[in-house]
Amino acid sequence: MTRSAPSEFTVLHLGLGSFHRAHQAVYLQALIDAGDTRWSLAGANLRPDMAEVEAALIRQGGAYTLETVSPAGEYRYQRIESIREVLPFDPTLAGAIARGADPRTRVISFTVTEAGYYLDGADGLDFAAPDLAADLDRAQGGAGGTTIYGAVSAILRARRTANGGAVTLLNCDNLRHNGERFRKGLLAFIEKTGDSDLLEWVCTQTTCPNAMVDRITPRPPPELRQRVLQATGWDDAAPVTGESFIQWVIEDDFANGRPDWGRVGVQLVESVAPYEEAKIRILNATHSCIAWAGTLAGFQYIHQGTHDARIRRMAFDYVTDDVIPCLNSPDRPSPVDLPAYRDVVLERFGNPAIRDTNQRVAMDGFSKIPGFIAPTVRERLARGAGIDSVAMLPALFLAFLQRWHRGALPYVYQDQGMDDAAAHAICDAADPVAALAGNRTLWGDIAGDARLVDALRKADARVQAFMQGRAA
Repeated sequence: MTRSAPSEFTVLHLGLGSFHRAHQAVYLQALIDAGDTRWSLAGANLRPDMAEVEAALIRQGGAYTLETVSPAGEYRYQRIESIREVLPFDPTLAGAIARGADPRTRVISFTVTEAGYYLDGADGLDFAAPDLAADLDRAQGGAGGTTIYGAVSAILRARRTANGGAVTLLNCDNLRHNGERFRKGLLAFIEKTGDSDLLEWVCTQTTCPNAMVDRITPRPPPELRQRVLQATGWDDAAPVTGESFIQWVIEDDFANGRPDWGRVGVQLVESVAPYEEAKIRILNATHSCIAWAGTLAGFQYIHQGTHDARIRRMAFDYVTDDVIPCLNSPDRPSPVDLPAYRDVVLERFGNPAIRDTNQRVAMDGFSKIPGFIAPTVRERLARGAGIDSVAMLPALFLAFLQRWHRGALPYVYQDQGMDDAAAHAICDAADPVAALAGNRTLWGDIAGDARLVDALRKADARVQAFMQGRAA
């Protein structure tokens, strides 16, 4: 549904979830509010699991309310109207394909979560994954699909046929080197379909800049709609909530123009790598640490674990002892003030008004360990340095996984990257610590390293003591 006359240029976004609507759409709204109305958003979903939100957005013409809460408890409400077109879900993706093929669409962005990229330890595509294999069959027949590769290749095929021109593919997920890795996967997917003409066109007519995104955005709680109504008078069926902090860093490598995001606070840089590493290793990994530990301690929310002295110390020591020495050195100083960033992150996590759940943050451990945690372990081992503090994170995950294995978690655990049988086998092993340390999906080339096994064993003992202390 189009709410008003189309803008001159369009960003097509795939994945109309809460994070996109609390982040990328907000930046474009800020640009529109500043008087630059040349760009607008069109949004589509690749799966049918957001029907209620999608229907609400269509009824509201794409508009919705954003609630933000500062660590000091200050609430603000903003109407976001940058999404001018909501494309109803269609298994054929006809609407998204047509919008993506339109020459006015200059950027195609997407948020599908880390596990939605189906990457193995060598950044190759796991074509054995059922969803990816099914999309490959569809693509060879010229159809779209439910994965990001199936959808984007279908869009680009139509764009090439329509002479739609060059386009930027902008990854907005928490994936290290996200643009590069998506591009590698996309080219491998297209090559596997046998469409050499499309492969050549994509190589010359698209760019995939790396980007780093940051804003804590919990699932909208049931009471949010009433809160928005009381504060604003808007009866909004699709509101979102998030913290007041927001950040977006993008490599300025666009194929066919872009919004003037720098005008509204987006950092456009030559290399996103140091910002990305700080965010992934400090914020994302620490978030998982607190979620796993908080669940084991019987907490429901992230802020509760952050205010627990023992859990906060685990997170603080992990960053201070092992991450900061990896990210900042005399020969490679970081542009980020890492100790200050660590402290800001913990302050943000401690915001009680956000009420972010451990369930949301704890998900996808089989993607988060290799993506967020293993790089620090690998670098520390390569330097001959200790890994006692970082080892606490996988040790917490092992205890968390063992509760899942026993059916003792207080919530449903979701993990797109987990092989259930392999996860149960780790927990059933005579030595679960060695089994976890030996898992190549989690650790790649350092799987089974004796130093990793030893550090995990010591960390596991500390986690057991932590849990016994909580029970007492």
